[in-house]
Amino acid sequence: MDAIRFFRIYDVGKEIDINLLETALARSYYTARANFQRIKPKSIRIEEPPLLLRMHPTDVTINGVRYDLLVSARIYDIGAISLCFVYESSDKDEGIFEEIGLSFANEELISDLFSSYLHTLKEILRPHISDIAIDDTFYEDYIIYFTNNPEELIDPAVLLLGEKTRFSHQMREEILKNSLSYTKEDLTILSWNAALLKNPEIPTDLFDLIEYANVQVFELRYYDQELSNKMEKMYQDIERADRLTWLSRMRVYHQIMSDLMEIHAEVSEITEKVNNLIKVTEDVYYARVYATALKVLRSQLWSDSVNRKIDVIQENYSMLSDEVRIQHSNFLEWIIIILISVELVFAIWEYIR
Repeated sequence: MDAIRFFRIYDVGKEIDINLLETALARSYYTARANFQRIKPKSIRIEEPPLLLRMHPTDVTINGVRYDLLVSARIYDIGAISLCFVYESSDKDEGIFEEIGLSFANEELISDLFSSYLHTLKEILRPHISDIAIDDTFYEDYIIYFTNNPEELIDPAVLLLGEKTRFSHQMREEILKNSLSYTKEDLTILSWNAALLKNPEIPTDLFDLIEYANVQVFELRYYDQELSNKMEKMYQDIERADRLTWLSRMRVYHQIMSDLMEIHAEVSEITEKVNNLIKVTEDVYYARVYATALKVLRSQLWSDSVNRKIDVIQENYSMLSDEVRIQHSNFLEWIIIILISVELVFAIWEYIR
């Protein structure tokens, strides 16, 4: 069997109580929690397993051929939502995996399906998640290609790069360097926007691990963007405050400091949860797959960017705190000077009288 999994990840802008959501949705929909099959539960630690929601299947017609798609959504407590379309080949499709893969990868109809199902999902969640807001222009796409046919001729570079051309030796080497195997019969190749899995059995655990890695990196990207927006507003507020009178400026500085403290606490907490979304403890192979996926997706780059911006926010908080303290000291000094001057004036007045 050949299969293609397309998933797109969004953010709802807030954390989600998965337990309450599961109880509410279970009355009308099929729901389940993540469950790794090949290894013992203690080998992978997930503090709050995401909620899987089965949605109505659909189909898409590409180049006159109809393809049936299974649809599901996975909801994470950190505020991420992953929509997934799964195509599984029929007997008549055997041997044309590359052709089908390229047709799907370059087809705008899939993007339209994501938009349609995202709207449906928002309507399902709206009664249970207050003020739900999903930016449908900010997302992460990923494709997982799978085959259990070891004899099938597949060019990994064609599928993982999404185009059919004569790739150079260096480019093929770049693609294949992130290859891993557990046995002589299986192969996992990871790239920044797609993965190819060859396995005699359906590796559902690996599907989940690769998705979790994408969710983790996407959330870091999301909070990196949020911090950029907050910092831009912070600088605008400081610039506006500098044009105000002394008293008004101090009042605005206090408000900015309060906002910065809230942002620092909120982002530090959520990024800690993101970085600890899943821990692979005892299974060496799964740990390697997850670590490689994070490396290929440039997790460290986004994590460093978030940490740098948190540091900048902390530095600006300290700077404003020092400025407020200095201005307060100056104010007290002027009060003392004025009191001394008044005392002196009264003393001179008494002397003259």
